[in-house]
Amino acid sequence: MSDLDEKLSRIRKFRPIDDIFFEVMAKDKLFDQEMLRVILGDANLIVEDVIVQSDERNLYGRSVRLDALCTLSDGTRCNIEVQRSNNDNHLKRVRYNASMITTRESEPGGHYENIPDVYVVYISEFDLFKQGKTIYHIEKIITETGEMIDDGIHEIFVNTAVNDGTEIAEYMSFFMSTEVNSTKFPAITSRMNQLKNTEGGLNSMCKIMEDYLKERTAEKDELIAKKDNQLAEKDELIAEKDEEIESLKKQLAATQKSN
Repeated sequence: MSDLDEKLSRIRKFRPIDDIFFEVMAKDKLFDQEMLRVILGDANLIVEDVIVQSDERNLYGRSVRLDALCTLSDGTRCNIEVQRSNNDNHLKRVRYNASMITTRESEPGGHYENIPDVYVVYISEFDLFKQGKTIYHIEKIITETGEMIDDGIHEIFVNTAVNDGTEIAEYMSFFMSTEVNSTKFPAITSRMNQLKNTEGGLNSMCKIMEDYLKERTAEKDELIAKKDNQLAEKDELIAEKDEEIESLKKQLAATQKSN
């Protein structure tokens, strides 16, 4: 099998839940719009703009992982993330990313009333809360009264692990599929077909895979460099301790000799 054939074979195995494939899927506003209409339960929702992680307009940097940041027609920001591994504090990750979006999207010295609402849609391959639901909405409430408080931050956790018979569960099942053919959800069907079965889509995916590999290699080299620096610092500390020990030995020998 040639290198190209191997790449094409890998591309056809990708699913929307896979990071690299979702990032390319999310470049299409119609896909984002259909997805958010289902998850947020708003058939009239309009996505005006989207920035993905690799987009040149992305001002957030590597320290903040934003798979797709959508701007809705009313100015609301909606960050969509996909997560396969259950090896982190996901609640704090969502909190951190939402705070970074709020900071970036706010004018210094402006009125807090003008800070845009932020939705975080967190799509995972596992049921984070283990309550047997496909979707969970996290909002603030007053503990003493049970009254809900709207401060403009809305967290929505969706998973592919649970099929609770809802339309959202039906839609999320496509995130685990390598092929989609649904008249009910035409945008995800069209986008997947474009990326997997057209020359332009396959070429785009090959380019993305190459860029993704370069990025991951650079990140690995950066981690190795940091580790080497840490080891170098430890070597310096050890050398300092060796000098202190030798000095103490000499002091002790001189003291014993004088006695």
